[in-house]
Amino acid sequence: MKRGDSGMCLVVGVDKPEGKSSHDVVNACRRIFGERRVGHTGTLDPLATGALVVCVGPATRLDAYMVGHDKTYDVRISFGAATDTDDKLGEVIRTLDVPAQVCDPEFAQVILSGFVGKQKQMPPAYSAIKKGGVKACDAARKGNVIALEPRDIEVYSAELLDLERDPRADSIWWDVRFSVSKGTYIRTLARDVGAACETCAHVETLRRTRVGVLDVEDCLSLDALERYGIEAAIDPVFLLESRMAFLDDEAYADVCNGKPLRASELSVYEAPHRFDADDCGPRRCAVPATSPLHDGELVCLVYGNDLKALYAFDAKTGKVSPKCVFSQGVTRGKSL
Repeated sequence: MKRGDSGMCLVVGVDKPEGKSSHDVVNACRRIFGERRVGHTGTLDPLATGALVVCVGPATRLDAYMVGHDKTYDVRISFGAATDTDDKLGEVIRTLDVPAQVCDPEFAQVILSGFVGKQKQMPPAYSAIKKGGVKACDAARKGNVIALEPRDIEVYSAELLDLERDPRADSIWWDVRFSVSKGTYIRTLARDVGAACETCAHVETLRRTRVGVLDVEDCLSLDALERYGIEAAIDPVFLLESRMAFLDDEAYADVCNGKPLRASELSVYEAPHRFDADDCGPRRCAVPATSPLHDGELVCLVYGNDLKALYAFDAKTGKVSPKCVFSQGVTRGKSL
């Protein structure tokens, strides 16, 4: 299909396959939807699989509001070898013996617990971080290592899921679930876990199981996305985790003209949440807000079944003003 302005405006969740870059997924979505304006909200390494939020059409303007979400990963950490990329795709640069205690689950959980909390993290040399307009990974492939600055991150939890030693392959690995803040590199955590165990380590497999409120079980493979098309749309209001208000015709006309609205005239609802219904699976439901808006809070304005705008509340004026308005609304999906 020729890429252009498809007339589509939606957000989808893709279960990224191993071996494809996030940009590969974007290109696949451009082909599937016949739309040149496609973007993702958080890079996954080619090795990694799992949840990737993709915005299509004018919905790409939501990217800036979806990049700060917390994430959950399941990672297999392999001990005894370090690579230049900190994952199995890189060249082995060092090998070390693995202490016997690494095979002890209690020891493993103690080590992992030591990584929970706020900390500074040095990004890996092979990362998508740009410095001077050059990606660190591109420079590293040419033999030039860019000096990167440590980042403030937080590890909310680190849970040992499994531990195994394979004498035949002379390998030891841990399966770990990390819940982390934005900007956290799991490859770096794996490397640092190895160092904490007085050996070295790298990522063997990596799967992002959750980004914000989006679970990987709500995501589709690229093949499935091609079959479902626009019916795969996910509610952007749900993903934004923002409170919302439904517009009447008069307020909608004002929003289309970029006018502020009086907050007192809006019926505000809490952010949509999931619950399981036996008859038709996950749904979103609106519950009236239990507290007033706070200064600077973003509110999703909905008209019909579309997200029409993001407005911000100004406590001094008592009004909400436009931050992002869509002439073509972002569909909230057919299940609403």
